[in-house]
Amino acid sequence: MTQPETAGIVIVGGGAVGCGVAHSLAAAGYDDILLIEQQPTLAAVTTSQAAGLVGQVRNSLDRTRLAMWSVETFSELEEADTARPGWRQVGSLRLALCQERVEEFQRMQAVANEAGLETRFLDNHQAHSLWPAMQFERVMSVLWCPSDGYLQPSDLAMAYVARARAAGVRFLTGTTVEKVLVENDRVLGVETSKGRITAPMVINAAGAHAWHLAHSVGLELPIVPVRHEFFVTVAALGLKPDLPVIRIPDATLYLRAETDALLCGGWEPNSLSLDPRDYPLEEPAPPIREDYDVLAAFAQQLAPQFPQVSQLGSRSVFRGWTTFTPDGRFIIGESSRVNGFVMAGGCNAHGVSGSAGIGQHVVESLGNEPSEYVKSLSPDRFTETEWDWTKATAQARHVYEHYYAIDH
Repeated sequence: MTQPETAGIVIVGGGAVGCGVAHSLAAAGYDDILLIEQQPTLAAVTTSQAAGLVGQVRNSLDRTRLAMWSVETFSELEEADTARPGWRQVGSLRLALCQERVEEFQRMQAVANEAGLETRFLDNHQAHSLWPAMQFERVMSVLWCPSDGYLQPSDLAMAYVARARAAGVRFLTGTTVEKVLVENDRVLGVETSKGRITAPMVINAAGAHAWHLAHSVGLELPIVPVRHEFFVTVAALGLKPDLPVIRIPDATLYLRAETDALLCGGWEPNSLSLDPRDYPLEEPAPPIREDYDVLAAFAQQLAPQFPQVSQLGSRSVFRGWTTFTPDGRFIIGESSRVNGFVMAGGCNAHGVSGSAGIGQHVVESLGNEPSEYVKSLSPDRFTETEWDWTKATAQARHVYEHYYAIDH
């Protein structure tokens, strides 16, 4: 499309989060929305490298409800006549390998009960009937959530786009937002590689470039890109797409079927991060080379529960820069320092699975009575306090490395 001269709201970033925000805003009645994506196509960067797992069982009530909202949205989108997210509500199994994890699962079930989310404990025989190729002899407890599942991340983004476009949202690809224009602490619009667009509100959903966009308006936010990888094997006996998602937090692993193959990933104990100050807004984040030592370690950790993984070759490797924050929480809402500059970032690996809930939180943050939880996600918690990059990076990497830690 031809770049317009004006918009009511500009969203920067065309991944699952940006497209989800566009969908949520349009559904809430906002109009004159323009989404701008640097790449020639939408959902082409981090979203295209995501595993697509969707889990609702959390340690906090607010995060559980956010995930439940996302699942409800995914189910609605899957019923559409056109673009669908490939949502498979196959359920999920969480496996505990130690007593401390069993006790955590019990606490998580209490949170789920309060949220109205169905979960139940299965014995190993019941779990084996759901995943016959998995070994459960060493498993001490299995927590089952029947409404969990997985989807195809890029398909999800395009399902958002179809709904948003039908509601009047415009999408401009192959265009770089070079800076946000501000005068007297108020957003005036954006300067792009194709010219200026006047707009009173800019929403920052720029992923690994979210720091750059915030920096362009004078805000320093600790948004740290951290490497994440997973692999997909060749076809294997006993695997089919309706198998439940499995999480083995004591081995820091997750897995699911990918058609007739195995998708397996995990959380690296010694993570690799970027300093966003080392690459410019106008250029992609540095490429990631496959780390086969890390991927081999994932396979080795999985072997006690899925012995045949050691005999399966890797068909493909996916990797991306997921953004983490020092406190492990989203950064959502308008800055009190710059009127009209709204954050939707720092997703801590929940960008795809939580995208519908994040969009709803953005809508709520712009309303008159946001909840205390949504207010707590404000970028002001960082702009109104002192912090330094070295410590913030270490803390963000700690959040990544302890993603499956007890009570995380």
